Amino acid sequence: MKIVVLENLKVPQERIEEMAKPLVEAGHEFKYYPEKTTDSDEMVKRCQGADIITLANNPLPEEVLDQLDQLKYINVAFTGVDHIPLIKAKDRDILVSNAAGYANTAVAELVIGMTLNLLRQLRASDQEVRLTEDFPGIRQGSEIKGKTVGIIGTGKIGKETAKLFKAFGANLMGFNRSRDQELIDMGMDYSSLEELLAQSDIITIHLPLNRETQQFFGENQLKAMKESAILINCARGPIVDAKALAEALAEGEIAGAGIDVFDSEAPLREDHPLLSAPNTLLSPHIGYFTHEAMDIRAQIAFENIYQYLKDQPQNLV
Repeated sequence: MKIVVLENLKVPQERIEEMAKPLVEAGHEFKYYPEKTTDSDEMVKRCQGADIITLANNPLPEEVLDQLDQLKYINVAFTGVDHIPLIKAKDRDILVSNAAGYANTAVAELVIGMTLNLLRQLRASDQEVRLTEDFPGIRQGSEIKGKTVGIIGTGKIGKETAKLFKAFGANLMGFNRSRDQELIDMGMDYSSLEELLAQSDIITIHLPLNRETQQFFGENQLKAMKESAILINCARGPIVDAKALAEALAEGEIAGAGIDVFDSEAPLREDHPLLSAPNTLLSPHIGYFTHEAMDIRAQIAFENIYQYLKDQPQNLV
């Protein structure tokens, strides 16, 4: 079979060669492209004749998929698959898998980092201490311990986040379709969304992006939060109404926000509402992006290929 990795998996070349070696030794044609392309013609050229393609968060346009006649399997080295034309793939009986789980720790740690930054006002303190003689004085912060943390979405990443907050001494509330017994045993109180919004000091979102969650968190949800509460979104940008969030921050309806994801990838447009919102910590979608997570991701992606070739596909979506 012809196997194409369409973009850089962010691990050293020798690591790719090491993981691809069993495929090459088994007689498969393997091609790795370390440079990403968004040009449809170039994508078709790279993937022509491929039975298996692997890509990460680079969108796969429908017009590209239409021209890949031999394609049997799309291996997504990423958690989300909203950038893949799933309906068209299903219509053609093309299997699609993902690499869910590779960034659980990375994302959860970023949530903690953003929370600490906002509660202790680290960014502002860093800027002010550099003013030397114009230093305005120290800022008084808050602690995580004793706070109520509302976790919206208690899947794998939400669960990992809950464990870290628990280690800090926080009280846990959860909102999810199903209830995780391990989290209940840890002390998580599952509740309605309304109860969670009203009682939480810190709210962190860990939902997938789909039709149900598009603009899930908007004006009504923000108004239901405590004025002293902060919101963290390291899930998907379109889940939160950015305009409503910026207005809530400007009007003091909530105390702060840490946002790692947006409607589009950085660079943001100059008039993006969150760029001028107060008490906001922004990062350019780095939640998943650690050295450790990238290596785990590559391992999962190659294991997906190995298992598919054994007629035992895994991580199907």
